[in-house]
Amino acid sequence: MRQEIVIVGRGGQGAQTAGNQLAQAFFAEGRHVQSFATYGGARRGGPVASSIRVDDKPVRVRCNIERASAVLCFDSSLLDAELLKVADRDTRIVVNTARPRQAFEHLGDYRIFAVDGLEIATRFGVGKFVNSSLLGALAGILDEPRLETLCEVIVQTAPGKKDQNLAACRYACDAARHAN
Repeated sequence: MRQEIVIVGRGGQGAQTAGNQLAQAFFAEGRHVQSFATYGGARRGGPVASSIRVDDKPVRVRCNIERASAVLCFDSSLLDAELLKVADRDTRIVVNTARPRQAFEHLGDYRIFAVDGLEIATRFGVGKFVNSSLLGALAGILDEPRLETLCEVIVQTAPGKKDQNLAACRYACDAARHAN
């Protein structure tokens, strides 16, 4: 089954790194993966996006994602009408925010999952780095990739605080599964 995932954030938040980690996890599970990134002003704080296609067969399409299976939004200010053009009622949207899901009801009838990635990262000693928290939440919502595969990739790619990153990922995955 094909998944098309869009990850958005601001330069320096780790959205590109998260996209690479997610693609590596799917690839490690034997899936076919296509991953590509776009950069706004190519500066810290500017909007960035990572797009991932995952399938059981080779991915041949070579265009932007028009209808995402899932969206992972690192900065809730980017969750707007423009981003939602790639979403429909079935798209699962994980947004990094301390606000409740109801704060986004004005956007329409979307499957939004509010995750306080910063609180989780802080709780587990990762500081302001929310990648592992948000990837865990996304894996919990999608039921893929397997949590252990994602954790293996985090161990291989996290520059430091590996145990803390793993704890944040596992916690967020479990919390997201119970939010369903």
